[in-house]
This record gives sequence, C-alpha cells and structure tokens, in this order.
Amino acid sequence: MAHLRSRRRAALTVPLGIALAASVGFAPGVATAVPADAPATAGASANAEAPKLAYVVNTRPDHGTIEYVKKAISKADGTVVVAYEKIGVIVAHSANPEFGKHMRKVKGVQSAGATRTSPLTAAGTTEEGAPTFVSKAEAKSLQQQAGPDAEPMEADQWDLRAIGADKAAKINPGSGKVTVGVIDTGVDDTHPDLAPSFSASQSASCVGGKADTSPGAWRPEKKEHYHGTHVAGEIAAARNGVGVAGVAPGVKVAGIKVADPVSELFFPESVVCAFVFAADKGIEITNNSYYVDPWLYNCMDDPDQRAIVDAVNRAQLYAQRKGTLNLASAGNSNHDLASDEILDDSSPDDSTPVPRTIDPSECFDVPTQLPGVVTVSATGVQNLKSYYSTYGKGVIDIAAPGGDKYQIPGDTPSKNGRILSTMPGGEYGWLQGTSMASPHASGVAALLKSTHPKASPAELQRLLKKQADNPGCPTEPYDPDGDGKVDAVCEGDTNKNGFYGSGIVDALDAVKK
Repeated sequence: MAHLRSRRRAALTVPLGIALAASVGFAPGVATAVPADAPATAGASANAEAPKLAYVVNTRPDHGTIEYVKKAISKADGTVVVAYEKIGVIVAHSANPEFGKHMRKVKGVQSAGATRTSPLTAAGTTEEGAPTFVSKAEAKSLQQQAGPDAEPMEADQWDLRAIGADKAAKINPGSGKVTVGVIDTGVDDTHPDLAPSFSASQSASCVGGKADTSPGAWRPEKKEHYHGTHVAGEIAAARNGVGVAGVAPGVKVAGIKVADPVSELFFPESVVCAFVFAADKGIEITNNSYYVDPWLYNCMDDPDQRAIVDAVNRAQLYAQRKGTLNLASAGNSNHDLASDEILDDSSPDDSTPVPRTIDPSECFDVPTQLPGVVTVSATGVQNLKSYYSTYGKGVIDIAAPGGDKYQIPGDTPSKNGRILSTMPGGEYGWLQGTSMASPHASGVAALLKSTHPKASPAELQRLLKKQADNPGCPTEPYDPDGDGKVDAVCEGDTNKNGFYGSGIVDALDAVKK
C-alpha cells in the first residue's frame, strides 16, 4: 500500500512484450480435453467441508468455452462467483485441494490457480507505522486564517508547487469530463474536499470479484482504511476554500474498492473486477497504488501465480483497449529491479511468508509490471529519489512527489516532508510512499487528457513522459540517511535513468497546448 506496508513494495515495466502482450502468451493446446461430465478429482467430496479458497480460471473468451468450463467447475466441487466472458476469466470458490490441478486439464482452460494461500476468512495484517493527522482544532484555525479563494492547508503542500500544479490550476484545473478511478481501499465521498468531484455513477465495491454499485459500497469499511481517500485527494481535492487541493481539482474521481475488509489485502479477483468495471464505465485513467496480494512477485513457473498474472493482465489490457490509461506505484522496497535477482521475504502475505530469491525477468509484480501500465517512482522536496522508492534503469517510466522524511521543506508551516491529503471523516493527514507518487502522476495524466481529449492511452503515456523534467542521476553518492553507506546506484542519463525514468511529472507543462 503506501508509506507503510512492506506489502506495496515493488514495480517493473519489464520486457514482457512477447510474454504478456497476448494474455501472457500461453501456448494453445496446453490443456487437455476433459469432458464436462467427468468425475471430480479424488478426495474432492471428502473435502466439501474444508475451508474454501478463491481461484481464477482463465479460458478462451467465447461463450461456448465459458459454459463448458462452468460445468467442469461444478463437477470439480467448485462454485462460480462471476464469469467475465469478454476476457475469459472466471472467478470460482472451492474447498477441493485438487481444484486448480483439475481445472488446468479441462479443454479450453489456458491457466488456473488459487488467488490466495489462506481460506477466504484470512486474518488481518498489521501496518508498519501510521499516518500523522492534522488535528480538528488546527484544521479549524487554518480555515479561519485562510484568505479568500485560498486553500487553508495549501501552504503545506510543497508537492503541488514542486510540479507546478498550483500554477496549472489557474490555466486549466482539468475537465469534468475526465474521471480518474481510484482502485484502492475505498473512497470517502462525503469528505468536503472530495464530494464536489466525486462520480458515484462510476464507483463500486469489487471486493470478492463482483461489482457492487449500491450507494456507498465504494466507501472504506473503517476509518483506518484511509489509503484510498488520501490517494483521491491528491488527485482531485477541490479548490473550494476548504482543506487542501488536488493536482487536477477540476476532474472527476471515482472509487473502486478492492481491499478485503478483514485483511485489507488486494486479491486478484477483486482487481480483475476493478479493471473491467473501470473500462465499462468509461473511466479514462486508473490509479493503482498497491500490488496484487498475496505474492509480491508472481513467478511464471508456479501455476497459481501464473494464473494470477494472466487474469489481471487480461483485465488491464481490456481496459486499455477501451481507452483507459493505468498507472501504478513502483514500490517501497528500494529494490533495484534492473538487477539479476531480488530477495522476496514477504510472500505470501496472507499466511506465513517464505523467503525466496526471484529472477525479475521471470517473476512479476502485478499490476505494475504488466504491458502498458505506467510505473511511477517517488521523489521528495529536493527532487531526489525517496529513500524507500524502488528504482532501476529501464524499469521506471516516470517519477512524482511521494514524500521523504529525510527531505525536509524549508518553506512550509509544518516542515513535514511527507504528503498532506484527505482522510476519511473529513480529516487530513500526512503519508509517504510510492502510493503517493502514483496519484500525482495520475493527476497530471488527467490534465493531459483534459488538454488532449482524443488522446489514446498510448498517446497519453507518451505525452506524460515528454513533459516530464529529468534531473539526471545524482552527482553525489546516494546516501539519504547519512550513515555513510550508498543505498542505491542510479544508472542512465538525463533522457532516461533508473531513479526517474523519463523524469518528474510537470503539471504546468501538461496544461500548455
């Protein structure tokens, strides 16, 4: 997720062209024919009362195949939750421990696997650290002191000034015809800074894999599920004389909740639902400040993880074809994703993690490593890579402010180097992380879409990179904590490098035609 969880830690644009461009490039004919009326695998009935797992079953996207596979799911002691026929993804539940293995043998099935390692009632996880809130008394005082047409807390928003968003708002605050979908923990649309720009008709809860559009379904379950509301404010908090301002205060923002209310994890079936929902609702941009749980990296030699990559990739490619640009955070591990190997010591995060060394060319962070997804690293007030931000030459697309406790602004009342934004219940608070960088980039992408309404996702990505300002690699050894140890090495030049990709986004350039 954000500043906090070691869960939201990695990203990569990877050379997946062949491997993923066509739904992970699964070879036809891998699955063998198993009649729909074939008996379930041995032991399935005996495990009918066992805890259930969720699965994705990926097939050829045609009605006949989908119906055939549905029958096979039932015969294997599975229950269909939802079938996305247009992309060939079926979400199912089963207590049969052999369910995935059985489904991979069914005619028309191209991949299938469990989307978690613990039962559907997985225990919750803990967070590393907590946000810093602005007290209600302080918020009221700032409100009273603010001049006309001023946002009371904008003086603390160094991030807006860093990318020229304050100046851009005077030229073009963004079009109300453009919507950014926040795929996250939910968005509190009753917040006074979000209510003016919230699009309820494009919002839903996708928890569990099936869209729920009932009123308020998109809201966070608890006040502690603040992440999505903070992200939404960074993108589109209104310039209404209340609280803070967003990068693109004139655009619409929608909430698509995917975080499990118990574990607060982002499981694959929920994310598949979110991308399909965003595409079908005409959302132009999605912000993805998370990785798909339970695996930090999904390795293609594991059938379950391979199926996760396939399912989510089908959904996000569908969104791209429908005109949606997807942006994702790069991760908070300070990993060099251009290296030959990486230690993943946090997966699976829904049960007991087992440390493993992975090959970044074979194991992928989803969705940020998928084709066409814009990967965003984080910077602080000094336009230097944030100490936690993942990096890597040929990996990062662009950079944006995400905050850094070591980079302290000298011209703000709070002297806080993190990012100030909206919180549930009408509150405000500071967070840091690549989760905060991605929404800044999403806001700039929304400004570009407002200026170039006919631009395709590919054209928007090109414009996003073109307007970015690249500071180049640091001339001094990178040692943000000052302990005398080099914490990361930047490779590349001022055109493209491992810390900033094509550069740091520029909102002011985005609104200049």
